[in-house]
Amino acid sequence: MALYDFYFQQFNEKVPLTKEEQEQIQSYLTLRKMGKKQYFLQEGEVCKSYAFVNKGSLRKYSIENGNEHIIQFAIEGWTVGDLLSFLSEEPATYHIDTLKDSELVLISKAAHDELLRIQPKYETYFRLLITGAYIALQRRHSFTLSLPVEQRYMDFVEKYSDIVQRVPQHMIASYLGLTPETLSRVRKKLTKHK
Repeated sequence: MALYDFYFQQFNEKVPLTKEEQEQIQSYLTLRKMGKKQYFLQEGEVCKSYAFVNKGSLRKYSIENGNEHIIQFAIEGWTVGDLLSFLSEEPATYHIDTLKDSELVLISKAAHDELLRIQPKYETYFRLLITGAYIALQRRHSFTLSLPVEQRYMDFVEKYSDIVQRVPQHMIASYLGLTPETLSRVRKKLTKHK
């Protein structure tokens, strides 16, 4: 598979491009390979690029009182970055690192701004990404605040079964707002009821 094929496969599912439009957008993209446990972004830095995950997996998280709070996982076909930092050019409030060797398609802030100006289909695509991110954030917020822990875990497993197989349980616990011990108890309780 050519380097940008997967990116454009996902792009074309949302907004179909001509060959010329695809070539124009591709000229603004870069590819970055990263090893396991490497930082894509650290809190306090400005997020200078937004990433599409071609291969691998990443997590976005904050650290409060020495505890990690995972906000997002990103696997193949997903995008990741600190959107607030990327758009406002303010310091990031999140860390983003790789969970395994990864290959990312990057778009820099300057390239993003130029494409918004010259390529209407890129603007449409990015608007759809932002809309999707906002909906996911709102669902996650409601999900974390309103559902009992067993239901939170079952919903996570149902929605993200591919992630459950790929990340350690303590990270899933962090994402769900639980301690690893609580998640272990929840999993045992659910196993007994099967």
